[in-house]
Order: sequence, then structure tokens, then C-alpha cells
Amino acid sequence: MKYIIAISCILSVLSIACGFLLEVEYSQKLIGFGVVGLFVVVFPLFSYYRWKDKDMKDYMINKENLEKMRNHKKKY
Repeated sequence: MKYIIAISCILSVLSIACGFLLEVEYSQKLIGFGVVGLFVVVFPLFSYYRWKDKDMKDYMINKENLEKMRNHKKKY
């Protein structure tokens, strides 16, 4: 999965760079496809890859987590 993300990111960035650097009639389309690739393909895949094994309850603020933070703060 991380190789797919890396390859997609590199291709999107290359598409944007080629759109800026090359003087062709479809350079704006290259930039557009690169941006769409980053925000429609790369970012959701990266988010899924990083959060797939995480528990959302650990990141929500509730009484348990507030107590954990207070107790952790008192130790130092």
C-alpha cells in the first residue's frame, strides 16, 4: 500500500512540475490532473493507511482521557 501511495504522489508531483515547466498546449491539464491526483487519490489512501489500525476512542476528549492527561501532567 505504501508503494502505491509513494508512486501516486511522485506521479502527481511530476505532472504538476511538467505542467509548469513544459510549454505545451495541455500544460494546464497536467497541473489539474496532478492536483486532482493528490487530493482525490493520494490523500485519502494515505489517510486510510495511517488510520486503519487506530481506535478513534483514544483521540476523543472524554472524562477518561481527561483524567489520563491530568495524571500524566502531575507526574512531571
